[in-house]
Amino acid sequence: MVGEALTILLVEDNIDHAELVIRNMDDFKVANSIRHVEDGEAALDYLHGRGKYADRKQFPMPHLMLLDLRLPKVDGLDVLKEIKCDDYLRALPVVILTTSDAERDLVMAHEYHANSYVTKPVNFSKFSDLMKDLGFYWLLWNKQPW
Repeated sequence: MVGEALTILLVEDNIDHAELVIRNMDDFKVANSIRHVEDGEAALDYLHGRGKYADRKQFPMPHLMLLDLRLPKVDGLDVLKEIKCDDYLRALPVVILTTSDAERDLVMAHEYHANSYVTKPVNFSKFSDLMKDLGFYWLLWNKQPW
């Protein structure tokens, strides 16, 4: 869907990792807008439009979510579980973007229906292709996000 804005919500508590992801995604022109939050509670507030995220013009619903697992306040797997159990949010594509290569984390992410699991450091050329595939898939099926 050419011309439609693609918004990505990046949930990453490590500022250096977040800046690297944002910079590389800008270089590969993956999204029109990248929104960054630093913990799981803020991610859920953003998705549910609570508190400071209530204004959807300023904080639009994302088309994709990049989710770290080890987060303060609410763990990434708990965020994923809540998203995929919510009738309104479950269609949101969620890509786990983490340093964890623990088999338990991978199994739990798939059990909670993550769309993909990417271990950092990331090959951003392949990663941008994945983001575009997930984003365009979402836009094709949902002409008006959320």
